[in-house]
Amino acid sequence: MLWSAAAHCRFASRELARGLFNRPHEFQPAGWLKRELRTRRHAGGRIGIFQTSQQAGWSESGSKLPHSKASQVTSCKGVFLDNSQGNRSANAAAPVPHLRRVLSLTDLILYGIVAVTPSAPVTVFGLSSVQSRGHALDTILFAMVAMVLTAVSYGRMAALYPSAGSAYTYVGRALNPHLGFMAGWAMLLDYLIIPLFCVVYGSLIVQRMIPQVPYVVITACFAGGMTYLNVRGIRATARANQVLMTLMGAVLVGFIGLAVRYLVFHQGWGSLFSAMPFYNPREFDMREVLHATSFAALTYIGFDSITTLAEDAHNPKRNILLATVLVCLFTGIFGGLLIYLAQLAWPDFRTFPDVATAFMDVTRRVGGTWLFEATVLLLTIANIGAGLTGQVGAARLLFGMGRDNVLPKRFFAYLDPKRNTPTFNLLLIGILTFAGSLGKRYDLIGELLNFGAFLGFMGVNAATIRQFYFRPQVGRQKSFWKDFLVPGLGFAICLIIWLGLGRLAKIVGCIWFAVGLTYSAIRTRGFRLEPVMIDLSET
Repeated sequence: MLWSAAAHCRFASRELARGLFNRPHEFQPAGWLKRELRTRRHAGGRIGIFQTSQQAGWSESGSKLPHSKASQVTSCKGVFLDNSQGNRSANAAAPVPHLRRVLSLTDLILYGIVAVTPSAPVTVFGLSSVQSRGHALDTILFAMVAMVLTAVSYGRMAALYPSAGSAYTYVGRALNPHLGFMAGWAMLLDYLIIPLFCVVYGSLIVQRMIPQVPYVVITACFAGGMTYLNVRGIRATARANQVLMTLMGAVLVGFIGLAVRYLVFHQGWGSLFSAMPFYNPREFDMREVLHATSFAALTYIGFDSITTLAEDAHNPKRNILLATVLVCLFTGIFGGLLIYLAQLAWPDFRTFPDVATAFMDVTRRVGGTWLFEATVLLLTIANIGAGLTGQVGAARLLFGMGRDNVLPKRFFAYLDPKRNTPTFNLLLIGILTFAGSLGKRYDLIGELLNFGAFLGFMGVNAATIRQFYFRPQVGRQKSFWKDFLVPGLGFAICLIIWLGLGRLAKIVGCIWFAVGLTYSAIRTRGFRLEPVMIDLSET
């Protein structure tokens, strides 16, 4: 089927936002389509579609190009710019095409909710309840305040610097390139840890269903299976992810209804309204709540992915900011409702059979075995899907760093000649994931994720202050409240949460940062040269 240039632009940008451009058995950097679509703005070429397998092209009108003419097409894996001799004069006179902005505010919000996932509070409920002494709800709400303020900063910076690098780009341009490199180094840590977290938590869930199987066997199956599928080039489709999210949302809505029924049946309607999840004077300890928030903030990881769609959105200056804020509010309110009902249904945090999977036990109490098994099954599949995606993202990032000589090229830039996948990177991540999962420290892994993420959040807030308050745009009046106070509060609250991280997480994170700082100092000759660039568009 052939499309006109305008129709293809609309389809490509919409499908890019939904993540549907995945070809099985072929490694493709995720950023290539967005980069090429942007490149069209500055090129005089005409736009069409070509088939990779036949190496044949089509003109904008839909007619097939001769082989000699097709060979002159500047290809970009699915989109081409026809710069052949016969079309150059027409191209010079034709108007330069522009990417259509097709994503509405609703599209952006749905994209962000899928990125964060509605089930995120489930993974933090047990441990945050124990660490906060029964005040898990407070940890979700306190983290929401920090995320909403930070989301405002992300939205404002995305309007100026639409880029896949996100925090890395904002800090590098508004503050200092070397600080930008360190922000990218922090993001690299997160990419490497995401598949590890998925393997550990997924294994803990599966062990609840089949406790007779040793944990080490389950983790080996998780890590080995994900690595095998990725090396073979098998990808989970975006449609499958959407179906999974729909099912998970249905299960969680079902939990809400069953939890309400359980509470009303056992304690009456008055039991639905209680201040105990917010404040229990016998247990409340502010320091413990802040420490627990450092882990519970995992609930919001991923909201910043909306900012990478700035060039595809209607009115990005308004809609990107609104979408990031509304996604954080939805996550906090919906997640807070889940935690509120779970705490009412299971008020004694000391009696969880297993802290890591405590929410599973709450589902069994309010909905019976079927709800327990449905939640376990869907969370297992969700962790496999997230682990597959996380491993590919980390492998792509390492591939980009190897290709650009940031890391040794022979190893990290290797692509399998048959499947065109970064095999060495996938195997390395698989081995590290399995080794790291043996400790079963999903609490430490989660805090390490937040170590890098919250440094990035603080960097974005600081960059917003520098960009809008200390060097405002020409013709724009700076505002103390909007340009300094809001990002300043976001920075302060993120710093408080970051300081609440466990000691071991800080030690490991600081070692990682010391390695990155030393590496950057060597490559830039004592920070006298521009730092090496980390191509985050590959993820």
